[in-house]
Amino acid sequence: MKIVVIEPLAVEEKRFLEIARAAVGQEHEIVCYDTRTTDVKELGERGKDADIIALGNLPFPREVLEQCENLKMLAVAFTGLDHVDLAYCEERGIKVQNCAGYATTAVAELTFGLMLDVYRNILPCDEAARAGGTKDGLVGFELEGKTIGVVGTGAIGARVIELAKAFHMNVLAYNRTPGKVKDVDYVALEELLEKSDIVSLHVPLTPETKGIIGEKELALMKPSAILINTARGPVADTKALADALQSGKIAGAGIDVFDAEPPLDPADPLLHTPHTVVTPHVAFATKESMIKRAIIEFDNIAAFIGERK
Repeated sequence: MKIVVIEPLAVEEKRFLEIARAAVGQEHEIVCYDTRTTDVKELGERGKDADIIALGNLPFPREVLEQCENLKMLAVAFTGLDHVDLAYCEERGIKVQNCAGYATTAVAELTFGLMLDVYRNILPCDEAARAGGTKDGLVGFELEGKTIGVVGTGAIGARVIELAKAFHMNVLAYNRTPGKVKDVDYVALEELLEKSDIVSLHVPLTPETKGIIGEKELALMKPSAILINTARGPVADTKALADALQSGKIAGAGIDVFDAEPPLDPADPLLHTPHTVVTPHVAFATKESMIKRAIIEFDNIAAFIGERK
């Protein structure tokens, strides 16, 4: 089979190919592209002869898929699949496989990095120290004893809960289906929002979760509460969140994901809100997670090849 890695996947090529060959052997052709493009024609040219295409979070619409006439599997080196035309893949019988689990630790740890940045004013403290200032006006809060509300208790949400307990925080949880994390109080979303000091989002982006945090939900939160989003940008209504931050309806936010992928439009309202720490969709990306991802990706491909023998 011909396997096309249609965009770079953040692992040095020699190491990447070692991982790939260890999984699928030597008999399959592997082509790796070292540049990222969103040009439909170019992507179609890259994938036209591929039996299997590996990609990360590159948008992969019907217009590209239609050009990939031999395609049998789309191996997505990402957790979410909202950037892929799944309906067309189902029509064509193209198997789509994600890389669940590779970024669990990375996302959970950055979630706490954002919490600490917002709670302890780390970025303003850095600016003050460099400018010859002091801690005046910058004294923050401890996580210990605070209530964190975890929205979505899949693998990442469960790890966030584990870390929260290590910080001696109180935990509330909400899950759209019955939650499976033990020794956690599952409550309705409204109760979670009303009682939490920190609300952390860990749901996938689906039609049901888009805008799950909107104006009504933000109004339920304490004025002293902060929101952390390392899930997907559209699960929180951007305008409503920006308005809540500007008006002081909530106290702050840590945001890693936006309505569009970085580089961001300088006019994005969340870049201009007070008490907000933003990062450029980096939560999933660590040196370790990229290696984990490559291993899972090619294990998935190898399993698919094995099924077809």
